[in-house]
Amino acid sequence: MVLILRLAPHARGSLSTVGTSAASGEETVKIRYALSLAVAIGLGFGPAAIRSLHARTTTPPVYVVVEIDDITDANGFEALRQTADATAVEVQTEDGRYLARTENVTALDGSAPKFFAFIAFDNMTKAKAFNDSIKKITALRNRVTKSRSFIVEGTMR
Repeated sequence: MVLILRLAPHARGSLSTVGTSAASGEETVKIRYALSLAVAIGLGFGPAAIRSLHARTTTPPVYVVVEIDDITDANGFEALRQTADATAVEVQTEDGRYLARTENVTALDGSAPKFFAFIAFDNMTKAKAFNDSIKKITALRNRVTKSRSFIVEGTMR
């Protein structure tokens, strides 16, 4: 049995009767189609609303940038290279991700650093915790290179 809503010709837009068949000359809307349409619309708007709410509650990403401009102690720099695995573990401990970690840097203007690292973190707390965890490595880097590191706050997507 299919329920049908009938709209009376004299009062379009208002529901006049509910029956089990269609009368000639009257516009009819089958409930099952109306219900299916309502569910489909709800499924379409639901995920969009959830994404919108999620975007309002997340914080922008934070990036740690390390640039090495010059190597002042070649042997010391080799010792610094040996700490790469330990640094990668510390990045992962704070849920960080290397977006770039390379010596292949091309200058567009000015001079390019000899080494560049770009590490993404979910928030400032994790980026600072990572930085605190590599204090000895940072001290070694500062002794054997002319370099700098800094934190950059990203923007929401």
